[in-house]
Amino acid sequence: QLVESGGGLVQAGDSLKLSCTASGRTVYWYTMAWFCQAPGKESYFVAAVSWSGEASDYADSAKGRFTISRDTSKNTVYLQMDNLSAEDTAVYYCAADSLETIGARTYSYDYWGQGTQVTVSS
Repeated sequence: QLVESGGGLVQAGDSLKLSCTASGRTVYWYTMAWFCQAPGKESYFVAAVSWSGEASDYADSAKGRFTISRDTSKNTVYLQMDNLSAEDTAVYYCAADSLETIGARTYSYDYWGQGTQVTVSS
């Protein structure tokens, strides 16, 4: 089970740090990723990090503003989001997969969280 937290209502230019903790199993060897879905739109890839934390991948919209990281000892992945804009308003989901390759950006992840709402007011 993946449980996200850290969402909320912020103003444009603010920062948020999302967390996603796995319970019931270790995700040590898993690629971890964040996706988001805005109202009325399809979900899309935001960022992913390899099991070791040494490799990462970002959507163009996230590069330079978001940072994905993980703490394997806590079975947790983070998404630091800086300089947020109204366009970042969405439900953010974390996902875990044992076979996903960094850069593949597929949606075929084994496990998904329930999502956390991020709302950015302009």
